[in-house]
Amino acid sequence: MENRREILEKGVHACAGAIALAATGAAVATARPNEEKPTPQRFLLVGLCGSENPTRSNFPFVWAAALKEAGHEVRIELAGDATVMMRTPVANSVTAVGWPPFSQAMAKVIDLKIPIFV
Repeated sequence: MENRREILEKGVHACAGAIALAATGAAVATARPNEEKPTPQRFLLVGLCGSENPTRSNFPFVWAAALKEAGHEVRIELAGDATVMMRTPVANSVTAVGWPPFSQAMAKVIDLKIPIFV
């Protein structure tokens, strides 16, 4: 009968083998330059927060710009309190915590020609 140490050593070797096998498979999968790129996905980002929560109101615009730059099709839909964000005085006065001002995020979305539905 095997003791605990022998059982654990076998388990560690099996785990190390599985990790090595997974790493080899991942390396082979990423080393296929002839494969086509994945098809772009379609995203609809819904904004519900307005100027009362500047950080959350900034998210759909920042994410939309990032997704569009990655090659995806993106749309933004604003509902509820978020519709106020389309007013120029409000957009210019909102600054999210830890993010650039909302007006910059909206300008980038407009430059990328991402449709905004209000």
